[in-house]
This record gives sequence, C-alpha cells and structure tokens, in this order.
Amino acid sequence: MGEKLNIYRKKFKVADCLEPYLLRGGKYWDIKTSKFINADIIIENGIIKDIGKFSSFNGKVVDTSGQVIFPGFIDIHVHFREPGREDEETISTGSTAAAAGGFSAVCPMPNTDPVIDNQEMVRFVLEKGRDLITDIFPIGAISKNLKGEEISEIADMVNAGIVALSDDGFPTANLGMMRRSMEYATMFDIPVILHSEEKALSGEGVMNEGYYSTKLGLAGIPSISEEIAVIRNIMIAEYTGCRLHIAHVSTAGSVEIIKNAKERGVRVTCEVTPHHLTLTDKCTETFDPNFKMNPPLRTEKDVEVIKNALKNDVIDVIATDHAPHSIEEKEVEFDKAPFGIIGLETAFGIINERLINKNIITFEKLTEKLIINPRNILKLDIPEIKKNNRANLAIIKLDKKWTVENGNFFSISRNSPFVGMKLSGEIKGVFNKNKVWIR
Repeated sequence: MGEKLNIYRKKFKVADCLEPYLLRGGKYWDIKTSKFINADIIIENGIIKDIGKFSSFNGKVVDTSGQVIFPGFIDIHVHFREPGREDEETISTGSTAAAAGGFSAVCPMPNTDPVIDNQEMVRFVLEKGRDLITDIFPIGAISKNLKGEEISEIADMVNAGIVALSDDGFPTANLGMMRRSMEYATMFDIPVILHSEEKALSGEGVMNEGYYSTKLGLAGIPSISEEIAVIRNIMIAEYTGCRLHIAHVSTAGSVEIIKNAKERGVRVTCEVTPHHLTLTDKCTETFDPNFKMNPPLRTEKDVEVIKNALKNDVIDVIATDHAPHSIEEKEVEFDKAPFGIIGLETAFGIINERLINKNIITFEKLTEKLIINPRNILKLDIPEIKKNNRANLAIIKLDKKWTVENGNFFSISRNSPFVGMKLSGEIKGVFNKNKVWIR
C-alpha cells in the first residue's frame, strides 16, 4: 500500500508554470452570470492572458474537452497538524490534497502543537505555505494554548495575517473569556468560528445518542450538547455584535436556532461538512472508527433537515473539517479511536454525486457554498475567471465516475469513511499562484 501511495504522489506533482498554458475545448463557470461559457483560456505568468477561441498556440496545450472550469474552491475548516504531528499531515501535503480536491485556498485551524496563538506561529504557517499551490489563510486560537483561560494575542495575530479566531477542537466553556474575545474580534472585524459543544453533556460519548448508540452499547453524544452551545454562542454574539460562524452544524435543532437568529438580524453564518450531509449514525453499526467524528454522525431526519437548510441558504458554507489521523490511532476499538476524518479529496465527488446529481443543489448554489460565501465571511477577494485576473481555477470532469481508494490519497493519512464508495466528478487540475497540478 505504501509503495503504491508513493508512486501515485510522484506521478501527479505540483509544478511551476514555466511556459504559457492553453486550456482548450472546455467551458468555464462565469460567476457574474452563473452560467457555463464555452471558451479556451490562455494562462501566462500566472495570469489569464486571454479568453476566446484559439487555433494556434505556442506553449503547453491542455485538452479540457468535456470538462468544466470553476474558480478555485476554498475550504475554511481544515487541520494540517503542522507543527506537532507531521506524521499525520503537513502544510505541504495538505496543500496538495486540497489541490487534488479542487481547492485553491484553505484555512488551517489553530489546534496544532504548539497552538497557533501568537504572531510567531502565524508567520510560521504563512512561511510554510508561501511556495505552495494553495493560498494558506491561518486561523488563530481564541485563547492561549486553547485552554479557555487567557485571551490570545489577537491584535498581533491579526497584524501577522490571521483571517479569523477559533476554539475548534477545544470548545470554550469560559463565557466571560468568550465575551471578551468576541469583543476583540469585533474591533478587527474578523469572524469567530466556534465548535459548539457543551462538554458537560457530551461526557464520554463517542457517537450520536439515540437508537444506534443504545443498540451498539456505545456512550452517546446528545443533540442538545450542540444545540445548547449554539444558543449560548449566538446570544453572546448578538450582545457583542460579533460576526459568529458556527462550525460543522449537525442537528436539525441547530438549524432551527440559526434560522431564527438570522431572521432577527444576528450576524451569524454556519457551515456543514460533506459527511454530515450524506452519512447517518446507522453507519456506525460496522464499528469502523472512520465513522467516528465530532460532532458525530446524526440521524436520517437531521441529514434531511440539513440538506434543506443548505438548499434554502440557512447554511452558508460547505467545509470539510479535514482531520487526519495515523493508521495506528484509528485502527483500534471504536470508543478508543480519535474523532475525525480526512475530507479534502472526496468533497467535490460527494457533493456532485449526492447533491447536484440528485437535484438537491445547483451549480450556482455550489459556487455560493464553496467559493463566494466563505470568502465573503473572511473578507477575501472572490476569484473570477476573466482576462487579466490571476489564474485561480479548478478543472473538473463532471461525468467521470471513480471509486475512492486508500492508495490514491495525497494526504498522508487515510482515515476516510468513503473508501470503496463510487463518486462522480473528478478534479483534473488546479492553477493558482503561477503553479499547476494536473492529474
């Protein structure tokens, strides 16, 4: 398996664009009109030099016939483990995994070792990402060492380059500190991204509390553990005027709470993962630890409500919560395994197969959830495929059927619940920062 993995990584490598490229025969997604347009694209020195039809060209030609070209996706919730656990993922390998999933930008969470809670660590992440194909936008920790006791050096981290604050992985129980951190965030107009969980209710739970936890004899995590924390966080955000972003929504109750908050004008947005959109707690019947994540997989009813919320814009963003773990950590009893799965490389295939092909969302909605909304939340420029813009785009063969295989991941880790699943829509290439990744 290891040899096959290494061969696959070597076969498809990120390269500098040393010559002009012509993407010929495809069609690109125009954000302004929300339509596909048939045209060739010339890329030179990392810039879209021209768009049209070109019979002759002096450079490298990429045949994109039967393929579509989108602006590069952004994932605002990933864990790249560097520094501290480079055996699970590095910023470099995570970047390549992101490109293999069509993502040209990612936002690494701060729960590394040491924690991203000061300007030196922010600069470390940015320097590690400087020469990679993906744009790296680091997120800073709300509190020092994510202990929830003392506020981090927020002003210094903002000046160093963070785009948001978060407690992900270590939900903050200290409400006084939460209030102060939201007030600081408001001063700099950056969002606070929160993992909404009341640990006193989650206890030692390892999966959703309900029929299947009872059947399997596993400790459950009740839906109210998330929902009470969502209410609490929204109330503090409403009081402080902070821009709140709720990570990985997983319950029907959370959706209703967020919907009500939006209707009364609270500055709240939220995200959902591909796994919470498509998998349920029934999957845990196999006792496969790759179905163990936090928040846990919920019921079929929760999934249906969440899909409708995505369609109706209660949920703003799709993010993967890419969380690599080593084989040794995951190949243990379900209740002893760590929470989390990888998700960058399977995200589009799942969305295309399970949501777009089933008419649950459109390509326009896809663009909103993976490109426009997340960038607006973080106040980042929205990439647009037009002449003289930076070439920031993903090439996709929508009708390509493929099977998720362990040996074909670019991530160091392989803890995916989707292995063996047949998906549609293969990422064929990404251009960004005058670099190219072509499958």
